[in-house]
Amino acid sequence: MTTEQSDVTDGRADSDPEPATGDTPPDATPNAAGSRDTAPRSGRDGVDAAGGGDRARTNGRADTVGKATTIDNAEPASKAGTDKAEPDKAETDDKAGTDDKAEAGKVEAGKAGTGDEAKTGDKDGEQPGDPWTAFGPAPDPVLTRPRRVVRAVGRFLVHEWTLAAVASLALAVLMTWPTLRYPRYTLPQDYWDPSLQSWQMAWSGHTLLTDPAQLWTSNTFFPEPWSFAFSDTLLGYAPAGMIGAGPEDALLRYNIMFVLAHALATFGAYALARQLGAGRIAGAVAGASYAYAPWLLAQAGHLHVISNGGIPLALAMLARGHGWSLRYGYRPRRRHAGWAFAGWLVAAWQLSLGFGIGLPFAYLLAAVVLVSAVIWFARRRRVKRPFGRRLFLADLLGGLVFAAVGALLAVPYFKVAELHPNAARTLGEIQLYSPPASGFFTAPAESRIWGELHEGARAVLPWHPEMTLLPGFVLYALAAGGLFFSVWRVRHRLFLLAGVLVTMALAMGTRFLDGRFTYVPLFEHLPGWNGLRTPGRMMLWTTLLLGLLAAGAVTAFCARVRELAAERVPPWPGPWLRLATLVPLLLIVVEGLNVTPHPVVPRQPAVMRTVDGPMLVLPSSQNLDQPVMLWSTHRFQPMVNGGSGFTPHSQAQVREATVSFPDFGSVDYLRRLGVKNVVVLRDRLGGTPWEGMLDRPVDGLGVTREEVGDAVVYRL
Repeated sequence: MTTEQSDVTDGRADSDPEPATGDTPPDATPNAAGSRDTAPRSGRDGVDAAGGGDRARTNGRADTVGKATTIDNAEPASKAGTDKAEPDKAETDDKAGTDDKAEAGKVEAGKAGTGDEAKTGDKDGEQPGDPWTAFGPAPDPVLTRPRRVVRAVGRFLVHEWTLAAVASLALAVLMTWPTLRYPRYTLPQDYWDPSLQSWQMAWSGHTLLTDPAQLWTSNTFFPEPWSFAFSDTLLGYAPAGMIGAGPEDALLRYNIMFVLAHALATFGAYALARQLGAGRIAGAVAGASYAYAPWLLAQAGHLHVISNGGIPLALAMLARGHGWSLRYGYRPRRRHAGWAFAGWLVAAWQLSLGFGIGLPFAYLLAAVVLVSAVIWFARRRRVKRPFGRRLFLADLLGGLVFAAVGALLAVPYFKVAELHPNAARTLGEIQLYSPPASGFFTAPAESRIWGELHEGARAVLPWHPEMTLLPGFVLYALAAGGLFFSVWRVRHRLFLLAGVLVTMALAMGTRFLDGRFTYVPLFEHLPGWNGLRTPGRMMLWTTLLLGLLAAGAVTAFCARVRELAAERVPPWPGPWLRLATLVPLLLIVVEGLNVTPHPVVPRQPAVMRTVDGPMLVLPSSQNLDQPVMLWSTHRFQPMVNGGSGFTPHSQAQVREATVSFPDFGSVDYLRRLGVKNVVVLRDRLGGTPWEGMLDRPVDGLGVTREEVGDAVVYRL
């Protein structure tokens, strides 16, 4: 070993926590400060190993034997205890001056990045610091609270679910146009059932604010109790009914909820398809096909049928909470009790909108709970806590809430069935509304694409508004393709296909094998099923299952497009490939276009804002009474008028008794019933049994007659 090597090694030994050996090669071993000692043969004498040191200013290297090479951040050679200390010290006095100043003569930490680490390496046997910390990334800046809020809002705005909600709402506005063009004066399809449902939302909001105990005894069908349960109530929309007053606000409320119902149906089906494992475009296909299936255009006047978005949304939340998807199966680590409980709450809200759609949903959830319990029992030994304690409690509490809501809502309907036996449906009525198989390929008149083309097919249907059940030819094609080309497993495709066939058989009512093995057993044995008049609305489930089959095919198609795109250089899909993935969605949307009429609702007569109840408005019939219910939303006077799915005997008797009004018999009957005022609308008398009543005298009846605008008021 040369003298120069020995000096350099000794100089390093003072600063290393471990004693240095003279056999260590000087060109490969870093010193305590993180610098590399180099021998003359290295050709890099005096270069700082950390990349930031200056060259050593050592002169006379070739002719002075034993002179140590000095590195800027190394200890002075005098501290090594060798006989070369004095010359080395003299050599470095110009830079540092003395031993005490040697530390101060080191290069700034910004130059070599190792000065501080060198000082900490010679005390108490501490390990030297990491020389590469100076080259690490700068720490993230600490954000202020306003900046954190802005960042959180920005992330929320570009989140998938935010974009999906906004897109669903925008699509709903466009697909239901011109619903929001004149929302205070028009209603979609007609102004009969929509007027009834506008009144329902207004009544529930009004009575819950003023007198909740009278919720089920409404101001209509006087003096019948439980009259609010004569049809589906849309009770879940009661919070909206608390805003505004009068017919115009009721119309505005109805039209807004009509659009929001379509948006929720799209979003709910999208969420369900995504949770089950479909891609984004495939989820959009499932959502659009579920909300804008052509057969639903015939139901535009039935908000309780259009309001079905809570069904797929609740199923998506429940699947998310249980960590299950169709594509990936059961994943325990993805369980979330909060999502499961929220799913039960959404299901309870959906049930509160009406049993016409909610009752089959309730029985489906009961079946799912039963199957889940069987699975848990079968796997309890193989899988430890397959559901988990928190998830079990969420299901228990959520299921109890759902059952409690269903039970509380069922009580008024059982009361109505007890008081009004004629409200129950018969198999004869079911047969009247049961569609044939041709209905699955026939579109309603409101379809822009198929309406005129299917006019002949509709003509042979006994009651085409409930028998035109086409979910869409594009949806049929995509679902058929999904049986052979899909991301779903084969057994899952078969399950979905079985669900499609079963729900189609149920939608046919008594038309499929006379319903002996399908609809009739449910009608006879399941509580509440005999209150469902139109089997064709089971097509809702067929549409949802077809949409899931289609989503599997579209997801596989998009995956194939990505594979083809990856083969391109650069690996980015071309414009035609990108557009190809949107073709199924565009076709679904185009097939859902409509020509739904939006008639102007008759204006509220001024007399409805001044006359007290109990009252009777003539003429009276099922259709004529529904706008009268809407007009009563200004004061909610008790009235005999009302329209629902059936006609109570008391109301039928009033209509029959007042055909000869005003005479002694009809006046006496109305007084005993409690009616104080009779309002006759002049412009509606034509062609009704009450057409000539205004020409009859009231002498000797104790009745006063007063004209108020276009109406005549008889005060009893």
